Amino acid sequence: MTDSFDSEKNRASAWFRDLRDQIVAAFEALEQDHRSGPMSDAEPGHFDVTETRRSSDDGTDAGGGLMSVLRGGRVFEKVGVNISTVYGTLGERAQMAMAARKGIPGMKDDPRFWASGISLVAHMQNPHAPAVHMNTRMFWTPHAWWFGGGSDLNPCIEYSEDTAHFHATQQEHLDPHGADFYPRLKDWADEYFFIPHRNRARGVGGIFMDDHCSGDWDADFALTQDIGRAFLPAYLPLVRKRRVQEWSEADKDAQLVHRGLYAEYNLVYDRGTKFGLETGHDANAVLMSLPPLAKWV
Repeated sequence: MTDSFDSEKNRASAWFRDLRDQIVAAFEALEQDHRSGPMSDAEPGHFDVTETRRSSDDGTDAGGGLMSVLRGGRVFEKVGVNISTVYGTLGERAQMAMAARKGIPGMKDDPRFWASGISLVAHMQNPHAPAVHMNTRMFWTPHAWWFGGGSDLNPCIEYSEDTAHFHATQQEHLDPHGADFYPRLKDWADEYFFIPHRNRARGVGGIFMDDHCSGDWDADFALTQDIGRAFLPAYLPLVRKRRVQEWSEADKDAQLVHRGLYAEYNLVYDRGTKFGLETGHDANAVLMSLPPLAKWV
């Protein structure tokens, strides 16, 4: 595998940027048009955008991205939408982890890598509105390439109809790629977003894949794009419906406790968090997923 993949890398990176722009615009529109119900008299939130850079040991350019964070809005208490395209060489620890987990030969002899993707986590003002996570990414080394990502819903107060809509929308986007994709990625999400030390799931699931490489780059990229395209139609209707509901102190307390579970998972188990910190990416961007407030009982 050689640098002839530059065209594919550029296409993937551009797609993640375009998806980021769509989501940021949609979320700011949610803030603007929330005019009745709890928090509707607050100032609408806007994203603060910061350029991030990846540090390299020798001081050479190692890529970076954009960290876009909205805090204290009408609808979102904190939401981050990050994109990055980073590259360079993997450190020894990351090489060993990559070779062990993915079985990639030759990493020690040629540890170059390139990675691009989008990562989103939303924590809501209204406890009835579900938190959510989404990411899609492409990873390349001279020895292999693959895609990963998905989205999962994390309500502190579950509504079965919301869960059903979220899953059905994802299935609609995945079925054109093959009837086996949705059930396989759903099961993968159920397994991946599980908190062993609590013996429970982080939320109500969604879809997830990693290390996906069929050998057909265009087909795999199209699948990854549809995972991204499914996000807004799966999630926005739930927020529009739940943001107007009144909440109690008990509801807010339940939300804070559930956020504690979310923080535990991301700090202990999440591969993206570990990879970002191990490869020198901006720590604030990597830890953007953590909630603004949480509670442990």
